[in-house]
Amino acid sequence: MKSIVWRVEVRPHEITLRRSAVYPPGRGLSQPKVALMRIAPFPVQASAISALHLADIAAPSGQLVELFEVLVDTVGEETWLRFRFLAPAIARDGEALSYAQAEADFQHLCTAIALPYLKEFELQADVIVVSLSDRPVTFGASDPDATQYFEAFRVTNNTCVWEAS
Repeated sequence: MKSIVWRVEVRPHEITLRRSAVYPPGRGLSQPKVALMRIAPFPVQASAISALHLADIAAPSGQLVELFEVLVDTVGEETWLRFRFLAPAIARDGEALSYAQAEADFQHLCTAIALPYLKEFELQADVIVVSLSDRPVTFGASDPDATQYFEAFRVTNNTCVWEAS
């Protein structure tokens, strides 16, 4: 069985959608393989959410974050959209923002960025995961030096409802 992941790369004047098919070992392949399919970039319309130029997004904590990746994933029978933000202010060195200080940022980013994004690109999601990372980390990879915070939300009546664990 293969897993399909959609990756959206956002640049100031274009969005590129990539489809990744990850094939597990044992299916005639000696090790997992990733097949990428690039879909032609399409222009960002002026009516698109202003956050599509997603750098220097002001969060309630006062930090500036940047959307660096959106992943569309299937987990069980559900569609999960993962909005991955760079948030250098949570880095462990210096005067880092704690999770408690950044907690309100998750709801804000889900409501102000993720929901309009879903609408703009006519996407459906059962779960939205908002993650903050002090540096880019490949999805699914471990980086012991990175600071990362995550929260999950259910989309109910066009509202982000925190998914308590």
